[in-house]
Amino acid sequence: MLVYDGDCAFCARSVRFIERRIARHPRVVAWQHTDLGSLGLTAEMCETAVQWVDSDGSVASGHHAVARTLIHGGGLWKVFGRFIVMPGVGRISAVVYRWVANNRHRMPGGTAECVLPQAERTTETGRVDGSGGASA
Repeated sequence: MLVYDGDCAFCARSVRFIERRIARHPRVVAWQHTDLGSLGLTAEMCETAVQWVDSDGSVASGHHAVARTLIHGGGLWKVFGRFIVMPGVGRISAVVYRWVANNRHRMPGGTAECVLPQAERTTETGRVDGSGGASA
């Protein structure tokens, strides 16, 4: 299951892409409309990154959740999903994911509702406010 921010227009648009283009797409739910506790998630986790909850209850966040979604899709999607978490590539994928998440309100289809909480926004120095560094 893919859990996304239903208040974010960019996220909703991305989910529609998954539903249209990935034949074996996972169940997709907005975190605002699901029982997070039963999935082992918190609102804070879901506000900062997309979440993947596997059938065994394991959770993946951010670029790892995107990779799990693609792997679940099979075919060439599966190949791409495995590629983005390969050693070396995974570090780049994490940076790209964090940049997109921090700037999703500026992405095509993004709106003011897409802005991350202040504590998660990247400053001009590239550091996350109040935490000393970005996390993926």
